[in-house]
Amino acid sequence: MAVSAAAALLDELMGRNRNIAPSEKTKPINWEDPEFCKFFLVKFCPHDLFVNTRADLGVCSKVHDDEAKALFDKSTSYKKQSYEDEFIHFSQGMINEVERKISKGKQRLALIGKNDPQSSLTPAQTQRNLEQIALLSEKINNLVNEAEQMGIQGNVEQAQGLMKLCDQLKEEREALRKQNDNSHWSQTAELAAAQEKQMEVCEVCGAFLIVGDAQSRIDDHLMGKQHVGYAKLRGALDEIVNLRAKQREDKERQREEERKERYRLREEEEKKRDRDRDERRRKRDDDNSDARAIENLSLEIYETLTKMDGIVIGIAGTEEIAVTEIGTGVIEAVVGATLIRMTAGGVVRETEEIAAMMMITRGATNG
Repeated sequence: MAVSAAAALLDELMGRNRNIAPSEKTKPINWEDPEFCKFFLVKFCPHDLFVNTRADLGVCSKVHDDEAKALFDKSTSYKKQSYEDEFIHFSQGMINEVERKISKGKQRLALIGKNDPQSSLTPAQTQRNLEQIALLSEKINNLVNEAEQMGIQGNVEQAQGLMKLCDQLKEEREALRKQNDNSHWSQTAELAAAQEKQMEVCEVCGAFLIVGDAQSRIDDHLMGKQHVGYAKLRGALDEIVNLRAKQREDKERQREEERKERYRLREEEEKKRDRDRDERRRKRDDDNSDARAIENLSLEIYETLTKMDGIVIGIAGTEEIAVTEIGTGVIEAVVGATLIRMTAGGVVRETEEIAAMMMITRGATNG
């Protein structure tokens, strides 16, 4: 852990190509390389938010590279979603932890005047722990600064050793903090302060605040690293979640529109088939009706006008007809838009689609 942290620190200070000779060709940056911090590529690295606070996460072991982040933002690869998933999972874990802290703080304020039967540390021990925590924090800050200087000078091994010692001191400091958090005196001291002044719990970071405190103290709290860090974490998490929800809604809306369009086209196709089927049925009915009418008219025309020469205008039933004898035993009659050619052997109806024949004997004609 310490070695990787020191290496990451050197990469940030001296560049990721610090060990490459001038004559060697530099490797092109690829944001998918495992050396880059996924959290930094997505939004920011949570390790940078709480430096030297009670929520300090330590130094990130990965590289924070602005050029890789720019490539990540421009990329359309599906792998970006897995990076966002990891950021959401980590951030949500931190938010859940501070939410538990907020809930616990509210419970403490609700227990004003009640005694806790458990007592782990005396007031003097708790005070000594606070002094030791402050001393450890100062040592940790000095070691971090010294490690940075060693890294700049190229003393990698010494920088790694200092970072390892820094991690040990952080563990010791965290243990002392947990002892004080669990002590009866620490809790009752907070409750005593709450009794003296009305207090509340910050809904962002879980810190205790005095109701109606001076604006300068409120501003100091709002600008503090811990409050700003948790606010930034919550904002980034909400932004990603809301963006994904919007994308899901857009996709669902697009699928619904496509479904409606397919349904509309299918209905139009069915209506067209129905219209074509009805049209064919009407044509068949009209053709059958015309055929029967023409057969009747043809027989009547032939029987009535076969002995006439030239063009004769007459009435056959309710139809006006024009008849022309175009040859011996051959008569043409126009009935509306239909041409009928009649011979002694029969009647031929000539239309665009069908031809109908009705045999008429000469004996029937002469009779």
